Amino acid sequence: MISGFFGVEDALFFEVELLASGNLELPVDAMFDTGFSGYLAINNQDIDGFTWVFIKRQAMFTARGEADFDLYLGEVRIDGQDFQIPVHVGRGLPEVLLGRQWLQTKRLLVDMPSGVLTLG
Repeated sequence: MISGFFGVEDALFFEVELLASGNLELPVDAMFDTGFSGYLAINNQDIDGFTWVFIKRQAMFTARGEADFDLYLGEVRIDGQDFQIPVHVGRGLPEVLLGRQWLQTKRLLVDMPSGVLTLG
């Protein structure tokens, strides 16, 4: 189980590690977005340096309308456990996003009055 923190306007953040070739681990603060149906989304500028395998191009509906995303098979570490997951790579994403697919296997606990935020 990992603890998160509340950001501006009570955004939900968790630290995860993006894994690249050569044992490179890039820790990032990822915002949990229950409106995003995938596992992880990153800005297209952030894909440089990763040797993730391109899968396909996919159109998705976002809060800004329809957008095209490149789908990669990426690697991420959460709470010391490595996962190979589909990663949506698109333009104009200001934050690394964790999506609700994680809720298939992990429990999200948000207790703002107590300041508790966990994923596990």
